Amino acid sequence: MNKNIYICIDLKSFYASVECRERGLDPLTTNLVVADLERSEKTICLAVSPAMKSLGVPGRCRVFEIPKHIEYIAAPPRMQLYIDYAAEIYAIYLKYIAKEDIHVYSIDEVFLDVTDYLSMYQMTPKELGITIMDDIYKNTGITATCGIGTNLYLAKVALDITAKHVDDHIGELDEESYCRTLWNHKPITDFWRVGAGVAKRLESIGISTMGQIAKADEDMLYKLFGVDAELLIDHAWGKEPTLMSDIKAYKPKSNSIGSGQVLGCDCDYEGGKLIVKEMIDLLCLELVDKGLVTDSITLHIGYNNRFEKKPAHGTISMTVTTSSAKQIKAYAVQLYDRIIDKHTPIHRFTVTFNNVIDEAYQQYDLFTNLEDIEKEHKIQKAMLDIKDKFGKNAILKGMNLQEGATTMERNRQIGGHKSGE
Repeated sequence: MNKNIYICIDLKSFYASVECRERGLDPLTTNLVVADLERSEKTICLAVSPAMKSLGVPGRCRVFEIPKHIEYIAAPPRMQLYIDYAAEIYAIYLKYIAKEDIHVYSIDEVFLDVTDYLSMYQMTPKELGITIMDDIYKNTGITATCGIGTNLYLAKVALDITAKHVDDHIGELDEESYCRTLWNHKPITDFWRVGAGVAKRLESIGISTMGQIAKADEDMLYKLFGVDAELLIDHAWGKEPTLMSDIKAYKPKSNSIGSGQVLGCDCDYEGGKLIVKEMIDLLCLELVDKGLVTDSITLHIGYNNRFEKKPAHGTISMTVTTSSAKQIKAYAVQLYDRIIDKHTPIHRFTVTFNNVIDEAYQQYDLFTNLEDIEKEHKIQKAMLDIKDKFGKNAILKGMNLQEGATTMERNRQIGGHKSGE
């Protein structure tokens, strides 16, 4: 049986590299940040070029945190452009690896199971990694880095830690070399899935390295982390039982869809109700587009931080399983009124539809007018067709034109950032 070999590829400072590429500039020598300066100086930079990182500017800093003496180009986000580049690069992966052996971890990072490809290509893992990276650079101008490991975890750690300390930016690890070279590595937060909270709890028992976790009393770790201790212990030894086939076969026990937004300026109770209605409308269109229905809604609404007030949170179950915006909106407003503090400015919203299933399982209650539901469904379908042909803002509702409405602006965004179209 062949030993599993995984490659993890990351596109270096992806958004910033794309912006440099579009301007005919070298990201290794150009000071550029991707940030929407129209928002405020508190805006988070989506990316900074490698040249900026070499000056000590972190990748996800806020604009005001960039030292004043550094001159740089500020590129507004163009999310659709980045998606187009990512799609082009995914097509390059498919030239070498079947989609069943590719896991897209994020827009700029993938895992490749190359176990069965090395003998076919008569290449070492490193040679195959270099071949793919060179192909990406030749066709898109984007520089990639690479981690190679005998499991998914080691490939990721090889990318995140080892690759940064070698000239060719290609890290390689197996369990033996991992324990030998990284057991004493600090900070421990450099390791995949070890965040500040985990590090703080480990520090409370005198642990600051992976080697110390490996040698620690397991009962103590289970007492501190519960079942999560098993993963932590495995990773301390460089072990990871999950295979690519496990990722591909995974099916969640329940499905949900959601949407969130952070406001540029706070809104009041009535403004918040309008925004919730708009978000419900858009999510209902998504249900219709995907042929799905829901029977439960969750709202999570955050207030302005200066009030130090706990977010409003609640879930409501419906007597129907539906994609009707009219029905869902009525429940959402009822939930909103139940959980909201009417006197505190609102800054962020998250709306989630729970228990999402196929529309074949749509259910009605005694008060449902089937004729009205069918009519609304046809209208929703027509709206989707118009939006698909002429753009998301080609057809709007009256509430979308009210003061404080956000749908028109959000329709120009992807993932909360400007699409660039």
